[in-house]
Amino acid sequence: MKLRTFLVLLLVLLVGSFMFTSPVFAKKKPSLDRWKPDFDPKGAKYKCIVSNVSTPALVGTFAGFEIRDELWKRTNGQIYIDYKPYSILGGEVEVMNMVQMGAVQGMSVSSVASTNLGPRFGLANLPFLIDSFEKVDKFASNKKLFNHFLNAMGHQGITGLDITGYGNYGWATTIPVATIADTKKVKFRIAEAAVNQLSYKSWGINPVPMPWSDVPVALKQGVITGMDHTLAVCYLTKKFEVAKYFTQLNYAQGLFIWIFNTAWLNKLPSDLRETFVSTVHDVCAENRKRTPQWELDQIEAAKTKSGVEFFQLPAADMASLKTKSQAVYDKYAGEINKIYPGDTYKPKNFLKEVQAFLN
Repeated sequence: MKLRTFLVLLLVLLVGSFMFTSPVFAKKKPSLDRWKPDFDPKGAKYKCIVSNVSTPALVGTFAGFEIRDELWKRTNGQIYIDYKPYSILGGEVEVMNMVQMGAVQGMSVSSVASTNLGPRFGLANLPFLIDSFEKVDKFASNKKLFNHFLNAMGHQGITGLDITGYGNYGWATTIPVATIADTKKVKFRIAEAAVNQLSYKSWGINPVPMPWSDVPVALKQGVITGMDHTLAVCYLTKKFEVAKYFTQLNYAQGLFIWIFNTAWLNKLPSDLRETFVSTVHDVCAENRKRTPQWELDQIEAAKTKSGVEFFQLPAADMASLKTKSQAVYDKYAGEINKIYPGDTYKPKNFLKEVQAFLN
C-alpha cells in the first residue's frame, strides 16, 4: 500500500513538473522587441516602470512608447520609462495596488477598472455623458473640471496626469442586435465595475460580469454570446472571429488614465518633475488627435477583413436607453461628488457642473 501511494505521488510530481516546464503548457510572454528604444537606457538617473494591460496596437496604449521616447529627449536621457504593455506585470487591479505601494511607478489604467481606487473616475463610464471624441476634447480643455477628475486617486497617494483613448463602446455579438428587443437573446459580458453594472440594470439587460481575460474561452464555449467593449479592441483581439456583428451604441468612450505614484513624482527634482508632467500632457493630447481616424480605420478593417456587419439602434430605442440611464446618475452621483482632503477644488456638485459644461 505504501509503495502504491509513493508511485501515485511520484506520478503527480512528474506530471506537474512537465506542465510547468513543457513549452506547450508554459505561458509565452509577448515580445517587446518591435518597440525597443533606439537609445541605451542604462545611463538614466531615474527609471519609471509603467504598465498597461492592452496591446500597443491600440493607439491609446501605444502612447506609452511615445511618452518614453519624448521624455528621454526632453530630459537628455535622465528619465527612462520602462513601458510594460500586454499585462506583463499583471491585471489592472493588481497593478494599481503596486502603483499605490510604489513597487511600480505608473500605469495607464482603463476608466472601467480605475474606479477600484478612484470612484470619481466613474464619471467617464456614465452612459451618454462623455460619449464622443469631441466631448473628450472639450472636457480635457476645462482644466478646473478635468484636473478635479484626474485627482480621483489623490487620497490614495496616486496622481492622475492625463488620458488617451481606445474608441467608442458598443456591442459585439454572435447574432444581429438591431433593436433593444434583440438584446433579450444575448448573454452580454460586461466589465466588473459598479457603473457598468448599474447601467445594464437600468437598461433592463441582465449581463455577465467577467474579467476580460476569461472572454475568449467564454465566447467560444457560448457562455457569453456578446460583449460590451469598443470596436477597435474587439477587432484587434480577434473577437470578431466568433462574434460577427457590432452594434454602434457609442454610449461611452474607452479611456486610459495615466496615473503615477505621487511620492515617486515628488522625489524628482522640480525641473525634471515639471518636464515629466508636461511631456505626458503633450504626448497624450497629440495621441488623442489621432484616435478618431484610427477608429475609422479599425471599422473599415473589421468590415473588409473580418466581414463584420454593423448596426445602430432606432432613435426611439436610443432615447429610451438615455432616459433609463438617469437612474445610474442618481445612484452613482454620491461617489463622483465626494470630496477628499487632497482636493483643491471643492465643487458642491461636480457631476452637475460637468453635465452643464458638456451640454
